[in-house]
Amino acid sequence: MWEYVVDRRGLIAFQAFQHVSLVVQCVVLGSLIAVALAVLVYRNPAATAAANGFSAVGLTVPAFALLGILLAPFGFGITPAVIAITFYAALPVLRNAVVGLAGVDRSLVESARGIGMSRMRTLLRVELPLAWPVILAGIRVSTQMVMGIAAIAAYVLGPGLGGFIFSGLSRLGGANALNSALTGTIAIVLLALVLDLLLVVAGRLTTPRGIRV
Repeated sequence: MWEYVVDRRGLIAFQAFQHVSLVVQCVVLGSLIAVALAVLVYRNPAATAAANGFSAVGLTVPAFALLGILLAPFGFGITPAVIAITFYAALPVLRNAVVGLAGVDRSLVESARGIGMSRMRTLLRVELPLAWPVILAGIRVSTQMVMGIAAIAAYVLGPGLGGFIFSGLSRLGGANALNSALTGTIAIVLLALVLDLLLVVAGRLTTPRGIRV
């Protein structure tokens, strides 16, 4: 297996970069969509329940099924992969963002409004910073989850390390089939650990010191 990795180190590095790039971009896009939706619904109990229900139901949709559905309108390539991964990336962040914003102490919000802050400024300066640790926890869960889903995107010829896994599984029993599948799997696990560590560091840097204490 070591010889297999060394011989293909350039290809592995390139596909690892593609995999991380796909995941990071989709998580950023999904997080922005999820936080925007959470801001719209968290003050309304019925809308909050609907958002939580949608995120719960969405997570039960098999990734293979969603990719298969997206093949009809978009065909093979990166488009169905991006749509599917962004969809799954948004779900944990949506739930955590709703919970985090709804959990902000109302007295703090009223105090901010009482000193003349507008609703938008209160949201940006008080509510979102207080909810940020909960939102970040959702982003960490989302990142770990879609690292694996991005591998399945190889089913629709999406970029990333999933190609090694599918190539190995399709030739199971043949030369280097197991090496190919293991290389893709191990690389994805390692990348997931690295991204999670970076998010932990980002959380330390972006969470206000008073909240950490």
